[in-house]
Amino acid sequence: MRRTKRYPVQGANSLWHIYQTVPFLKVVKNFLVIQIARYTPSLSFKNGLYRRFLKMEVGEKTAFALMVMPDIMFPERIKVGRNTIIGYNTTILAHEYLIQEYRLGDVEIGDAVMIGANTTILPGIKIGDGAIVSAGTLVHKDVPEGTFVGGNPMKIIYTKAQMEDRKRSEVTG
Repeated sequence: MRRTKRYPVQGANSLWHIYQTVPFLKVVKNFLVIQIARYTPSLSFKNGLYRRFLKMEVGEKTAFALMVMPDIMFPERIKVGRNTIIGYNTTILAHEYLIQEYRLGDVEIGDAVMIGANTTILPGIKIGDGAIVSAGTLVHKDVPEGTFVGGNPMKIIYTKAQMEDRKRSEVTG
């Protein structure tokens, strides 16, 4: 189960309550910063924007590819470790607005993680150190350290032990 906190709403769906949950000017600022970062080819400049203006925790030598879309409402709930690659057009969500409630959850991405292009990461997810997420994956549950996952719905392709066996056989093979 994802680690999210639920907030019930009354009347209209939760998206109609958006500016009761997050200030309008914060959304405008985040939108502008994210749009600049999405098109910026400079990795260090992009990481600086995320750290300074969005309050995201971003580790050293982490690389966000072009068009990555961090959560526009709650980017401060995203933490990415060192030497990680977030692939082209990946979406990282820390919120979900549903009909009768909205949910918030921290996203933690470990060190030396590889996330393929066009991946969507849902709120309340933890991706362990050294994990690999295949392109186009919907990450709807935690990814254990060193594991290779992919698909929609996401499935384990190789466990950490199987990945280590593959690496050893490639070296000796």
